[in-house]
This record gives sequence, C-alpha cells and structure tokens, in this order.
Amino acid sequence: MSAAPPARLFGIPATRAPIVAVFRRGPSAWSHVGRWDVARGVYEPGAWIRANLYPQRCDVSPDGRWLCYFTLKMPGRWDAGSTYVALSRLPWLAALAAWGTNGTWTRGAHFVDDPRRWEVGEPDEGDAGPCRAKFGLAVTRPATFAVERRRGWTETADTPPRKERDVWDEQRGRGVTMEKPRPKTNGRLRLRVRGYFAAFRDSRAKDVVYELFDGTHVTALAEAQWADWDAAGRLLVATRDGRLQIRELGEGPPRVLSEADAGAGAPRPMAPPPEALRW
Repeated sequence: MSAAPPARLFGIPATRAPIVAVFRRGPSAWSHVGRWDVARGVYEPGAWIRANLYPQRCDVSPDGRWLCYFTLKMPGRWDAGSTYVALSRLPWLAALAAWGTNGTWTRGAHFVDDPRRWEVGEPDEGDAGPCRAKFGLAVTRPATFAVERRRGWTETADTPPRKERDVWDEQRGRGVTMEKPRPKTNGRLRLRVRGYFAAFRDSRAKDVVYELFDGTHVTALAEAQWADWDAAGRLLVATRDGRLQIRELGEGPPRVLSEADAGAGAPRPMAPPPEALRW
C-alpha cells in the first residue's frame, strides 16, 4: 500500500503582526486552515473543509485576526451560493460575512488599511460592519503571485513583461520570478520564487522553486514548498513533508529555531468554537 502524498502548504503572513495564515490541501478532497504565531513559534490547527480553498485568492487582515477566503463549496444552500468570498476569524471558516461570486472566475478580495475603500458592496450573508470599521476590502486584480506582490515581493529584471491581451496574467506565468530582500539588513540577500504553479498555487507544488540569492551565489531551498521572511529577517519555511520552520541565517548552515508539523494527520472536521462565531 503506497503512502499518501504529502500535504501541500501555503502561507499568507499578516503585514503588521507576527501571524501567518497557513493553508493546507490534502488529502485531495480536503482543505485546512491553521494559525502560525511566529513570535511564539506556536501553530494552531483550525477548520477543515471538504472543498477547495484558493490561497492566491485569499488574504489575512493586517493584524492577523481575520481571514478573507474564496472557496467552491457544494451545495450552496444560502444566499452566497456555492462559490463565495467570506470573512472569518483565523483559523476558522465560519463565515461572518459572505459574498456570492459568478463561479470560480474571480481573483477574490483582500484587506487594505483604508476603511473608506470598500469595493465589494453589502454582503449576501452576514454583517461586515465590524470589519469596515477597521479595514477596507478591495477586489483582487488578476496577477501572478497576487499575495506576494502585496507583501513586498517584486519581479526580477529578467521577468518577461505582461502582454496587453494577457487579461489573467497567465500566459507568462511560467517565466515570472519574484524576489524579496531580507528585512533588517542591507537587502543584498534576496529570497526568490518561480514556477507557473507557484504563481497560481495549483495542485502541482513540485513545480515551486525557492532559492536564496546574495548577488553572486544561489542557494537552492529544495525542501521548501513555501517561504517568506518575517519582520525580523528570519526565514519562514513550509517544507515538502509538511513541517513549518523558523530558520535563523548567519555564518554556516541555517539554524532551525522552531518547528511545527502542519502536514500530519487525517482530516478532523469539528464545530468552530464560540469565539469564531462573532467578530
């Protein structure tokens, strides 16, 4: 009997808090959300859903409290239908407000700092008032690496330009490389990512390529299926075998400061706790 394939992981760091929303896909019919507190090195597993979550169409609020997610979940027996954008309390998926979409042809929505910017209208389900008092919500425009672009990643100089007719920014997807300088340093060391399925986070995580570049030398992160810097310049990594690591870089090999396992275990769907049902 062959072993189950490893879980696929993707992280979305909060921009003003040491929190990462962790998305897991696997087993194949299931998705899972977790909350990684990188200041304390603690991972908190949350909701399971027998549906697909689309990480590049999701977001976490700047303070790490709320999740904005897009999913296809059948049957859609509520006003938001079966494909919808929803707001919930990380790491749960109990929708506090939800907007139906016209199928999966959407790039989702994301938080913005300006509460006056509200591009999604009134929700089909729930009340978004508490969110509107603190943050705005904008419709995500089609682009490769949409999540990364909002977090300081930029295209490398050798990335091909986007063609005018490439409405969804997918024609050049395989040729896009993104990079992000290490915080709290002179910026010489950069983290890079490339690969078509890295850009859109389809199911083929093996096509994701991460590496470190210091201006001269390239160091491959062959074991990484997701990586980013934290605000202190430490390297956050989700490994291909499902571990979440905080690595300190210095002279010699990286030192793993903290590790948690987000890829182990079978789905364990459960009712959300009472605090997940309120803003």
